[in-house]
Amino acid sequence: MSRTDLKHWIKVWHDLQAVGDPVAWYQRLVAAYSEPHRHYHNLQHLDECLREFDVARPLALQPGIVEAALWFHDAVYDPRSHTNEEDSAALADRCLCVAGLTSVAIGEIRQLILATKTHKPGDLADAALLIDIDLAILGQPPSRFSEYELGIKSEYSWVPATTYAEKRSEILEGFLRRPEIYRNARFKDRYETTARANLAQVIDALRSPLPGS
Repeated sequence: MSRTDLKHWIKVWHDLQAVGDPVAWYQRLVAAYSEPHRHYHNLQHLDECLREFDVARPLALQPGIVEAALWFHDAVYDPRSHTNEEDSAALADRCLCVAGLTSVAIGEIRQLILATKTHKPGDLADAALLIDIDLAILGQPPSRFSEYELGIKSEYSWVPATTYAEKRSEILEGFLRRPEIYRNARFKDRYETTARANLAQVIDALRSPLPGS
């Protein structure tokens, strides 16, 4: 059963002590994550994040806040936009304000979503956990990691191949240069070594001369 089904969303809604009918917002989120231009930032990605969180939930200081942030963290995704995280946070604001959450809770969810823009947690409680969950894809078996890379490339199919290879390798090299990709021991122990191997392999491929160049 998918972790993105209505039953799980209703549980999140109740855990937040939200008021009103959660179904309309569930339908809106599912429609957003199902947009045809999403080849990676889709319901599968959300499902994988929520499954990671199911196991890591005891690590969260405010599990309900983290889970809500995961549901909204890619709710707005346009590969041509530079404000996806801000727009996703704004959508969460609108939903959760109507649902009666406190301004403090809404602000915490907003900051967690915004932390996925740089994947740097700062001093924000639970941000390191949420970022580790979002980056868990980097440490997946090579077959799934390859699907992820293909999905990202498909989302940016409008970018010239040489430009894409240059910019994508720069982003991935940024993760590889970090002393630690993952902050929490559970993720570090499980994914760090594989993530570094995956990153090194794809960076090498991206840096290789394109056929005919």
